[in-house]
Formats: sequence, C-alpha cells, structure tokens
Amino acid sequence: MENLQVIKQRFGIIGNNTLLNRGIEKTIRVAPTDISVLVTGESGVGKENIPKIIHQLSHRKHAKYIAVNCGAIPEGTIDSELFGHEKGAFTGATQTRKGYFEVTDGGTIFLDEVGELPLTTQVRLLRVLENGEFIKVGSSQVQKTNVRIVAATNVKMLEAIKKGKFREDLYYRLSTIEISLPPLRERGEDINLLFRKFASDFAQKNRIPVIRLDHEATKLLQNYRYPGNIRQLKNIAEQVSIMEEDRIISSDILIQYLPNNFDNLPILVDGKSSSNDFASERDIMYKILFDMRNDINDLKKLTLDLMQSGNLKEVQEENRGLIQRIYEDQETKITNPHDVEVVQIPETSTQNNYDFIETIEEHENLSLQEKEIEMIKKSLERNRGKRKLAAKELGISERTLYRKIKQYDL
Repeated sequence: MENLQVIKQRFGIIGNNTLLNRGIEKTIRVAPTDISVLVTGESGVGKENIPKIIHQLSHRKHAKYIAVNCGAIPEGTIDSELFGHEKGAFTGATQTRKGYFEVTDGGTIFLDEVGELPLTTQVRLLRVLENGEFIKVGSSQVQKTNVRIVAATNVKMLEAIKKGKFREDLYYRLSTIEISLPPLRERGEDINLLFRKFASDFAQKNRIPVIRLDHEATKLLQNYRYPGNIRQLKNIAEQVSIMEEDRIISSDILIQYLPNNFDNLPILVDGKSSSNDFASERDIMYKILFDMRNDINDLKKLTLDLMQSGNLKEVQEENRGLIQRIYEDQETKITNPHDVEVVQIPETSTQNNYDFIETIEEHENLSLQEKEIEMIKKSLERNRGKRKLAAKELGISERTLYRKIKQYDL
C-alpha cells in the first residue's frame, strides 16, 4: 500500500485536514478490491479525485477509465449513453452504438452526480451491480460487463430515498464503502495553502508576479464559508491575481472578491445554532465586526459633513436615514432627526483617523482638500514613505491611499 503523502503528491491533493486524510486513507485501502464505492460531499470539494486514485491503485489500472456526469445527460438519452442502443431503436438511431458499460469492460466507470439518475435508469444500473448484466436500448439480448463502479453525489441520499427520488436497494449496492469529503470551510488549516498554490500556478501560467496576502487578508480568507468550495477558492485566487496591480493584498481588497460573504451564516433558534459547524460563532463575530466598521465609516462621513458645513439642521436633514440607522439601537431611539439637539464628535474617532483638531488649528484658511493633502504628506513623511504604515495611521486602506497619491500627484 502506497504512503498517504505520496498519493496526495501524485494526484495533486493539497492539505492535511484530518477528515480529508481519513477519506484518502479509506480510498487507498479499498482500491485493490472490486467493491463499489460511493463518494459524498458538497459540490466542488474534489470528489473526482477519489475514483482516479481507486482506478490507478487497482488491478484495472491498464484498462479504460471513463467519467460520466449523470446530471449533464438528458433523461431521454441517458440509457443510450450508458448501455448503448441498436440501430432503429428510436428516431435518430441510424446505427448501433456501444454504451459506456460496454466500452469500459474490464475497467472503471465513475458516475458523477448519480443522485440525478432517472428511476428507470436506476433499475438498469442495479442489474449491472447485481450480476454484471445489461441490455441495450431497443435490444432483447442480455450482455455481460465486468466494470468497477465508483459513484459520487452531493445529494443527501437518505432524504432522496424518503422522497422516492432514489431507490433504496441501489443506494446500498453503491455504498458498500462510503467515502465522505469535508467542505472547504471545515478545512481552515488548508485554505491558505490551496490559495497560495492556485495563485502561484496562475502567475506562472500567465507570467505575472505572484500575489501575497497580508495577515488580516489571510484571516479573512479562512473565515469565509465558500459555498462553492475549492472551485470558488481557485476562482477568487485567479480573479485577484489578474485584477489587482498591487501584489500585496489587504483584507479591504480581498473582501471585494468574496460575494455574499455572510449570507450562509447559521440561523439561531432558541439561542442555539442550527448548524454544528465549529466555525459558526467565529463567523457571526466577524459579521458583527464588519458591520461595526461600516458604522464607523458612516460616522466619519457625518462628522466631516458637520465640520465642513457648520449647519447642524442642514446636515441632519440630508443624513436623516443615516442618523436613524446608526442610533436606532440606542436606549432612546430617534424617530425624528430634528429631535437631535447636539451631535458630539467622539474624541477617539478623530485622533485615530484624521487628527482633525490639530489640522484645523494649523490650517484654518485651507480648503478640506488642501487639509487632506497636507495630512497625507505629513503621514508619509513620518512613516518614511511607507504607504502601508501611513494608510494605517490615517485610518484608510492602502488602496485608497494609493489612489489619493495619484489623484493629488504627490
């Protein structure tokens, strides 16, 4: 039996997650036999790797291997694709055709998305599993085949059986051995490794510098839930690689490439999570922090408007919706923005971002744009031209600072 790490390297499998390793170890053990295998897991977790390992480690490795996507073949033609047909069996059948089970005799056939098979096709497949027999469409002659079947599905099979969409006897025939692969969100320690691999491969293929994630971006990457799993992570790595000029990627940049970041968070019922996923509490906390950051940015905008116009009532009227949203959760809810008599600027907010007080005292006669230019220049001088440190001091993203440097020709 080959070593686990050797197998992973041979088939390009990256990661050391315990559940992933367990699935591959199970695959290695079952490969030399002729037992049927059912691979389960969400779409995009890499289920297609399992039948390849099984075929290559079996005595059938020199025979044919065919992968069939059952969900992509129309219901009216899938029997013909799998079992073949006789000339004249149906309109358009101008000649006899061999099906996959006949062509793959002696080898391995991988039935991906097997849960999508029509019930009539399931009956035919069950006969192949039980005694290796099948009949071509339009024929009455029984044919024999010696095929190893590996199936995969992202459907919850027991639920499909209860709904009458999948035969129970076929399920137990297929799942003599069941191998389950974990979703990417449960492989937190592998996510960064996979991202770096995808980014490196893409950079090498397209002859561009490799992107790197900073510390905060790496944490953000690990906290995302990846409904599309590994396929989605690869897509993100390639998008960022081609679209961003800066090769060091911050969390502010990365988050733009994570669509619907928190749409799949678990729902809380009676104070308890409906999901058993260990990352759920962390994800909820991250969403709270993300919302807080948005509120802080809105407060900055409101403060700037107040300082620039000096007209409290006018600013309240223009920002009525913003004021209501920010303060609606306070003990005294604002039902009418005109009820607000005083808006105080938090001292920590001004000190952490634009040091407003010092700027106003020194440059009373300068416009707001001139003040911004002056603050950026001072921050760059204090940080010896290092944009990352200057952006952090100013309370803006490095990307925003870079844009302002170009805008003001600094």
